[in-house]
Amino acid sequence: MKNIFSIVFLAVGITAFSQQVESLETILNDNVSIRALETDGHTIWYSGTEAKVGYVDIGNPKNQKQIKVSEEKLQFRTLGQDKTSFYTINIESPARFFKIDKKNLTSQVVFTDTVKTAFYDALHFVNDRLAYTFSDSGKDHLLKLAVYRDGKWSPFKNNVVLNEGEAAFAASNTNISSASKYLWIATGGKASRILRMNLKTEKFEIFNTPFIQGESSQGMYSIDFYDDRFGIAVGGDYTKQDANINNIATTNDGGETWQVQASGQNAGYMTCVKIKPGSKGKEMMAVGDQNISYSSDFGKTWKKISDEKGFFVFNWIDGNRIVLAGNKRIAVMKLKF
Repeated sequence: MKNIFSIVFLAVGITAFSQQVESLETILNDNVSIRALETDGHTIWYSGTEAKVGYVDIGNPKNQKQIKVSEEKLQFRTLGQDKTSFYTINIESPARFFKIDKKNLTSQVVFTDTVKTAFYDALHFVNDRLAYTFSDSGKDHLLKLAVYRDGKWSPFKNNVVLNEGEAAFAASNTNISSASKYLWIATGGKASRILRMNLKTEKFEIFNTPFIQGESSQGMYSIDFYDDRFGIAVGGDYTKQDANINNIATTNDGGETWQVQASGQNAGYMTCVKIKPGSKGKEMMAVGDQNISYSSDFGKTWKKISDEKGFFVFNWIDGNRIVLAGNKRIAVMKLKF
């Protein structure tokens, strides 16, 4: 969504809420805003502003490299990978799909969308040979998708019609998720709904949610699914970051119905949520511009574990470490339980 913006805060350190946080180590400082991360072995890859793409070795942060894929000041908020390459798309039109070789970091444009309304919100690889990315729609309000099949990108035709003012947030590259049977897309704005596609038939179903919605700044910002039934959604309103009503919800039937959780009892606006590996959906974390929160009961209750500010996206490294990125830095947080 074009009117999303970053509210920048200075880091204030770990507070009294952080008894579960053992350490926080910055591994990259740079003049870049990062909203997309991918883990590849022991390295964390990122894409961001100023046409920057790069990686940092988690175990040896001095081993890092960054490139600019264009002389233009492009903004990237998407990132995905197959076995040999990374892919990222700039948010401005024309939207160029960049392919970056993992070994030598050479880049090339492999697909271009010249439509003036092109604004790609998220990119997701289902497996090494199949990926989907979606953009804000045009005047026809049709869901705009592109698909990657066996090494090639192309438009993906569908008949999904979005409501007036319904779009998505390019906040953390996580408002799209998949499991073995389904792919889910979360929308926001005037309407915040779940678009579920059967990966075998490529047919869509659309489900309403009780999430906060109605204004251009409101809705689901991030989703994650443990399997084809259980999923979590977080978000809120980036213009009212303390607001915490109807901004977290879970589903137990693959996104058909959603139950609001911890309404009025959470830290507020969140941009990224990820289920902890190995927890079978029971444990998860979420970050927002002003907080980091944790749930250990399938998203029903949440505890703020840090007031650390300026992070937009994160990935789990293992069961007790996460890597976070956002305004001008990447950091590794170690948790204790």
